[in-house]
Amino acid sequence: MNRSVLALSSPLPRIAMISTHGYVAAEPPLGAADTGGQVVYVIELSKKLAQLGYEVDIWTRRFDNQPELESVNERVRIIGIPCGGDDFIPKEYLVDHLPEWNANALRFIGEHDLRYNFINSHYWDAGVAGQYLASELKVPHVHTPHSLGLWKQRQMQRDYPGDEARFEAQYNFARRIAAEREIYRDCQLVIATTPPQLDFIVQDYGAPAEKVRMIPPGYDDNRFYAVSDASRETIRQRLGFEGRVVLAVGRLARNKGYDLLIEAFSLVVKREPLAVLHLAVGGKDMNTAELKLLAELHELAEASGCANQIHFGSFIADADLPDYYRAADMFVLCSRYEPFGMTAIEAMASGTPTVVTVHGGLYRALSFGRHALFADPFDREDLGITIAKIFRHPRLRARLSRMGAHKARSLFTWTGIAQQLVASVEHRPVELVTLEDKEWDEPWHDGD
Repeated sequence: MNRSVLALSSPLPRIAMISTHGYVAAEPPLGAADTGGQVVYVIELSKKLAQLGYEVDIWTRRFDNQPELESVNERVRIIGIPCGGDDFIPKEYLVDHLPEWNANALRFIGEHDLRYNFINSHYWDAGVAGQYLASELKVPHVHTPHSLGLWKQRQMQRDYPGDEARFEAQYNFARRIAAEREIYRDCQLVIATTPPQLDFIVQDYGAPAEKVRMIPPGYDDNRFYAVSDASRETIRQRLGFEGRVVLAVGRLARNKGYDLLIEAFSLVVKREPLAVLHLAVGGKDMNTAELKLLAELHELAEASGCANQIHFGSFIADADLPDYYRAADMFVLCSRYEPFGMTAIEAMASGTPTVVTVHGGLYRALSFGRHALFADPFDREDLGITIAKIFRHPRLRARLSRMGAHKARSLFTWTGIAQQLVASVEHRPVELVTLEDKEWDEPWHDGD
């Protein structure tokens, strides 16, 4: 045990962040099972909270020989609490082992006399744990759902009628939705990340409107930013990018819609013969389900008629991700269901023209044709032609690159998100952020 990580002499106030599933680490293996945007969210938000004057403990489940304690920086550490053995447990069924996790966490808190100003839990499994700990410790509990079980269930029932029993067994919807209702009822504050999510939590879950706030996710503006054309060309040469590259990045999951993007890409090629689809999907170590899905995507690419223009990239290290965004001619968020879409914000911030799914909340924050384009990935023609438009119209491409980056900087930096969270918990006046972008107020310039 690293005693330096356990130093508790600081007089600074302390926050507990709880994210129980996946591989939570100072340098998380993004793309590994249940390890994606939420882990990034928790790590980055914790860093910014620390800069605001807090010490932050990130509580997670310890398994697979992970350390009990790990430093993220001098004010942020990860505390791994065991439960359910040393094997990976899917997030849908981790709830069965949370009583053990709670008992072990409370024992650790008592042994080290830890005191928290508030608890912020992430996703419904951590929400269950967070509500119990908050009740025992008598501190406020702030819950960030990230995604909603009822919303996802309805999407799947609509898209796959007749498969309700299979999806119930896979996603544990009944247990999840019941737990979500209890969390929203009992916690002090619920943090929605998009306007439709806020509406859904209030209207469909019945959460009291006065305890729900909307705070969008953030991105690291020290890493994701646009570069000059000369620098971009150098990056493209280093990465081996040729042609007009359409990029999609993320973990391997069916709801990410990569199959829908492949189907639409054949229409893009007809209009832009130099188009190349680069799918950087999956992680370093993929499970059986992920390998099966990847094989299906390869088969779909072979049957598309443009397989030689569809490239399956290897896992992208987090440090290299900004350059992949910059090197691409376009980024596409093609999800069947996406609560927010951090990869799209990162791409926009990097100056990459972006197409966003309408099956989520992010597109409502954007002006079509100004910050990004959006399309329905279930509509092959809509998605394909929307992608082709960016290649076809240079003025549109230049505007999306410039104004998309501006939009990301204006709303989605982690510092602003951390300030909003603390102000909401402390009931201090804070300038409300609206993600409803209804105005077209960009100054028009000749030759734009």
